[in-house]
Amino acid sequence: MSSTEELIKQELGVSKLRSTGQGGGGCINQGSAYETENGTVFVKFNNGAEAFEMFKGEYASLAALHASAVVAVPKAMKVIKNPKGGAMLVMEYLDMQSLSKHSALLGEQMARLHLHNAQLGQAQASAEKSVHKQKDTEGAEFVSQFGFTVTTCCGYLPQDNTWADSWLNFYARKIEQQVEFVEQKHNDRSARPVWTSLMPNLHKLFQDLEIKPALMHGDLWGGNAAETSNGPVVFDPASFYGHSEYDLAISKMFGGFGQAFFKSYHALLPKQPGFEDRLDLYQMF
Repeated sequence: MSSTEELIKQELGVSKLRSTGQGGGGCINQGSAYETENGTVFVKFNNGAEAFEMFKGEYASLAALHASAVVAVPKAMKVIKNPKGGAMLVMEYLDMQSLSKHSALLGEQMARLHLHNAQLGQAQASAEKSVHKQKDTEGAEFVSQFGFTVTTCCGYLPQDNTWADSWLNFYARKIEQQVEFVEQKHNDRSARPVWTSLMPNLHKLFQDLEIKPALMHGDLWGGNAAETSNGPVVFDPASFYGHSEYDLAISKMFGGFGQAFFKSYHALLPKQPGFEDRLDLYQMF
């Protein structure tokens, strides 16, 4: 057993840690499944200097999605710093296959997720008017602003999730961050004129539109959704509270979601005027 596996064993407080031989990964992280006496876990590895912050954001995102009890995610267990460099994220292992028969159900669940925070707000307002006030100490709590509790990452790029009262201001800050990143890291200034011309007119895309903070997956492309025998699952989130259409824009960028997904989603959350134009804006991100 390697020293890294010994560290995982120690941090989880288990006496058994045996590789199942199953693994996975992408362009950023690698992962392996391990059997323990408490069940099978999946461990993501990254040797980068940014890995600990990145995994903390993913842990918080998984925890927030899990607390909603609307859509299934692997249960996050622990973020571990690796003394050799980088970090690890330990989570529940799920036996997943490509999304197919549960695509429509996932569309419905994502719509319910995007409605969930507003429903919590309504329930909170009703409870405050009641003479028998009783605080619910379990599950998700209503969030009134746009942002998130921690920094999350799009790839290695940290996202500024500082709370804001206005979605327009919050999203404009995200775009500015992206433009600055491209300029500083890649010496590419081609995006600056486009953003400079767009910014003064940004508000026109949101006229007469009431945007309530909704919990986002944050990176909802087809590669981050799958299914088990129990139903659909999403993973690898970079969550924040934002505009529900943001997740939809990302889901349309790289394929992987069929018409059944979008049909069931819009049955609960119909398209608002200007929807297509705002998708173009969100796909800039």
